[in-house]
Amino acid sequence: MNKIAEDSYVLVYRDRRRRWLVKPKDTPKLHTHLGILDMTALVGQDFGVNVTTTMGDELTVLEPTIEDLVMKLSRKTQVIYPKDLGLMAVKLGVRSGSRIIETGTGSGATTALMAYLVQPTGMVYTYDINPEFQEVAKKNIERVGLSKYVTFKIGDSRLGFEEKDMDAGILDVGDPWEVVHSMKEALKPSGPMAAVTPTTNQAEKLVAKMKEEGFVAVESLEILLRHLEARVGMTRPSNIMVGHTAYLNFGRKTLPPAAPS
Repeated sequence: MNKIAEDSYVLVYRDRRRRWLVKPKDTPKLHTHLGILDMTALVGQDFGVNVTTTMGDELTVLEPTIEDLVMKLSRKTQVIYPKDLGLMAVKLGVRSGSRIIETGTGSGATTALMAYLVQPTGMVYTYDINPEFQEVAKKNIERVGLSKYVTFKIGDSRLGFEEKDMDAGILDVGDPWEVVHSMKEALKPSGPMAAVTPTTNQAEKLVAKMKEEGFVAVESLEILLRHLEARVGMTRPSNIMVGHTAYLNFGRKTLPPAAPS
């Protein structure tokens, strides 16, 4: 059973909108509008313990999941939401040992989830043309303890990738149709790819290029997320929902027809 350590990330939880991700050594006293919590007193205790602030408000101390860590990353760019990341991981078949090629590192949210899934024997190779973005991503990946499963590269992915026979690929750039050929060359036969596009026009151009390059099982979709306010006798949909965040596009690499003998 994991115990809270001075260097542990700790999720202090009140409800869906009020939560804090901290380390006891960095934040000995957590100051909130609900009161002050002595984080050093938690060291050595089990995760899941309920604690009381100086104002008498009860909070729960949880061990953070990869979702908690990803959503608290520093951001230079818009991160992909967990509702989208989860389906991407499933559709790409990411598992321990997978070798993933990614372009458009951004703040490293997608990179972090993929690295978490491919450990301990896999690797994520992530490209970005902007060194400033990758510096933020490197710090984020280091922060969540996944650096050994990520190889960072600066380069224009339209010119190709150094890696070949990748198990899966991810595109998160402004002109993904320009990178489809490079992705095809990097993937193993039958390898799946996912691409994130914010607009329908981008999705349209991307899908056309994927089909031109011989990808099959090509599809575009969107995930809308709405919580329920679940209370005995009064359950109803939440007034607030996570609507459009991205269009997700998927496809599988195929080989060209064999030459006649």
